[in-house]
Amino acid sequence: MKMVFATGNSGKLREASEILGGDFELVTPCQVGIEEDIPETGNTLRANSLQKAQYLYDRCGCDCFADDTGLEVDALGGAPGVYTARYAGEGKDFNANMDKVLYELQVLECESHMAAGLGLRVKPFSRRARFKSVITLILDGEKHFFEGTLEGTIAREKSGNGGFGYDPIFIADEYPGETLADITEEQKNEISHRGKALRAMAMWLHENR
Repeated sequence: MKMVFATGNSGKLREASEILGGDFELVTPCQVGIEEDIPETGNTLRANSLQKAQYLYDRCGCDCFADDTGLEVDALGGAPGVYTARYAGEGKDFNANMDKVLYELQVLECESHMAAGLGLRVKPFSRRARFKSVITLILDGEKHFFEGTLEGTIAREKSGNGGFGYDPIFIADEYPGETLADITEEQKNEISHRGKALRAMAMWLHENR
């Protein structure tokens, strides 16, 4: 089954292809003649996911899907959230995004320790975070939504050479002491937020196609 996946990220495309398996042929927007940036101006992950999928469908009329993924850090009030890909500003890369998250957490943790040192009552500082993915599938013009979440913590420094995005600073609960960039691609796919959403979509497709 051929579907257009709204991504130009080779890592995401490879992950999706491996999880969905050989029954699905995934193509990129460029391969169907869509070379412009796909808009994502929603204020929620679901809204962005739907906007991207609808943009694809309106232009190519093909079965397609899009995901939007956000990193939510508790100490940052749920940020970066929908700004995950551009947290450090437009045109900045994920190294800059990670540096900003690490710096902000360092500042907040120092402030928490200082307050505790002054005898003030403060909650223990937490580095808890989670990745959330929302997939919108448009099949024969009908919309379907699938979600996945990965719980964990933010590391104190970058580690590992694998993965992409924020993987070098995210420690999943399933692999304590290792970031997503430290573990193998197979291990990551088994637990990843996007993997969970993709597997839910694949299961639905197998049952309904």
